[in-house]
Amino acid sequence: MSTRRAFLKGAGITTSLVAAGAIWRAWDQGLLGAARGPAYEPWTAWRADAGEGPRGLVRAAILAASPHNIQPWRFRVAPTRVDLFEDTERSIGAIDPYRREVHIGLGCALENLLLAAGAGGYAHRLAVLPDPANPAHAARVDLSPAPPAASDLYRAIPARHTNRGPYDRRPVPQDVLGALEALGLDQPDVAVAWYTNESDRRRVGALVVQATEAIVGDEQQARDSGRWLRASWRDVQLHRDGITLDAWGMATLVRTVAKLLPPLPQRLNDSSWLWATRDVHVATAAAFGIILVRAARSAAQRIAGGRVWQRMHLWATLRGLAMRPLNQILERADREESGGTPPRFGRAAVELVGRSGWQALMPFRLGYPLRDALASPRRAVSDVLL
Repeated sequence: MSTRRAFLKGAGITTSLVAAGAIWRAWDQGLLGAARGPAYEPWTAWRADAGEGPRGLVRAAILAASPHNIQPWRFRVAPTRVDLFEDTERSIGAIDPYRREVHIGLGCALENLLLAAGAGGYAHRLAVLPDPANPAHAARVDLSPAPPAASDLYRAIPARHTNRGPYDRRPVPQDVLGALEALGLDQPDVAVAWYTNESDRRRVGALVVQATEAIVGDEQQARDSGRWLRASWRDVQLHRDGITLDAWGMATLVRTVAKLLPPLPQRLNDSSWLWATRDVHVATAAAFGIILVRAARSAAQRIAGGRVWQRMHLWATLRGLAMRPLNQILERADREESGGTPPRFGRAAVELVGRSGWQALMPFRLGYPLRDALASPRRAVSDVLL
């Protein structure tokens, strides 16, 4: 009997220790509150404070979309001006050798900034790439007083999140696609191509999966992409950027288990991404689209394309639609060109577009989400000011 009591006592202690360890791990990994903590405060403190002036516009700008959530922007604020700069130290390396995706992200931030300017009582005069001697100077926004005009797109800023989860495959109505496309009519160098029928979706989806396979098979690209994965709550709060488990689009139970696990090796993360691309992102897309520009190497046109993407995503958010970039085809095309290898995906991108005088800038998926998207972390305004 004494031996049994000792065993039960020991088992109880062990169980308590395991439970305590699980609770600590849960706290350490942010299981007690998804997408919370200081790294997420910018999402609730996004409106300018009274008397804050142009600095307050940056609060909205930093909530814009960006590749791998690298947030490649810096801002210089003056009493009647905000300047937007590329943060050249923030890069996804071989994934984006020509900074195409970085410029798209800068365009997204610029669009949010301009929406906030209107809501904050400013008229603006915009100059894109105003300094030929400094290509990192993405935009200059001169401000003057005007009646406040808060648009619906402005109000959608804190609700817009990239949705990496499954979508309902029911078709998106043609009038909705037309309205999305019309959001870019003021940008003459930007257009949108849609791929909605079954054969077109299969064609685009197959290329996306093949490009993803090529990326995970490319050691440098896989490593450069993987270093922006923030697998622990501590890393999320420390870096306040990158792709998190909360934003990965997993079901709640799967996300919880993933957070309890220790960090996985790169090859397993790559396998998970490939699976998600094939069986979730491609398989459940109601439609694919590609943002087009006339000259994909033009930084100005990339920025314009980013502005249109941000508008489209904000507009879609208001109507219960989910969107997510699928850049893998062009990431491989850029990798082929930078490495001097045969342009397999470069040719495929040209064939997909099929329009004389237009080039692919950013493919994406669209549909009605089956899960809500969670927020991604953001650096504080003070961290991005020059």
